[in-house]
Amino acid sequence: MDLLDSMQVYVLAVEKGSLSAAASACDISATMAGNHLRMLEKRLGMRLLNRTTRRQNLTAFGEDYYIRCKEILRLVAETDAQAQNLQLAPAGKLRITAPVSFGTEALMSVLPDYLGRYPDVSVDIALHDRVVDLVEEGFEVAIRIGPLPDSALIARPLAPYRLMICASPAYLARRGTPDKPDDLTGHECLSFSLATLNSWQLLDEDGAFRVPISGRLQVNNGQALRMAALHGLGIVLQPAILLEADVRAGRLIKLLPAYALPSRPMHVVYLPDRYRSPKLRSFVDFLVERFG
Repeated sequence: MDLLDSMQVYVLAVEKGSLSAAASACDISATMAGNHLRMLEKRLGMRLLNRTTRRQNLTAFGEDYYIRCKEILRLVAETDAQAQNLQLAPAGKLRITAPVSFGTEALMSVLPDYLGRYPDVSVDIALHDRVVDLVEEGFEVAIRIGPLPDSALIARPLAPYRLMICASPAYLARRGTPDKPDDLTGHECLSFSLATLNSWQLLDEDGAFRVPISGRLQVNNGQALRMAALHGLGIVLQPAILLEADVRAGRLIKLLPAYALPSRPMHVVYLPDRYRSPKLRSFVDFLVERFG
């Protein structure tokens, strides 16, 4: 008799309450189920179940052996599934969440390549500027910007998220061009309405420092701040992926080029399964290839 088959019969007998129920679940006769149990007890030299015509009780050893059998069978099933997954082509729907600016400007621009490479995968993307609970909200993978809190999620690093300070030519013609960080104090600075600090952080050879900023317009969306800058409403500090096309086209001008801006770490995160599905593995590897 196969040892794993006997373990499966024993586990089912414990969980379903009788050997006859285990036999039905395994589609074997009650006699065969009893043979599996006797083979295990003979092999181990220990009784696993105390049985009467009406009930069965686990022995102390039988309870410990049940737990170990469950773990062994789980590992075998996962190993088989992993081997099968490695041979399967990515397929099915993949639920993804990402920050709004990154998703709009960066992720959408590379999705045609991913979907073209994996024609059997479909994607459902939700763009949020909040931390999404992958388990509760049913997502398989997320892109996170900023320091990661301690969690059980697996994280793969991507290239840091760079920032840029810009303004439109019309605004600079009207208000002048800031030559040094302190000049920002006298300008209309466009900021997030959710910001907790009324300052922007810059870097020079001496390290990081903050410059107080103020302005009459605050918005809770990066694209809206970009549009405000394009219409000459002020100076904007936003991710480079949101602004660099406008800079190349001359619609915005990059300011304070002698000063660096702090970058923010970016990761792709997913749940710590013992193995990843082909569709998840393909997407994570694709992100690392394009943004790593």
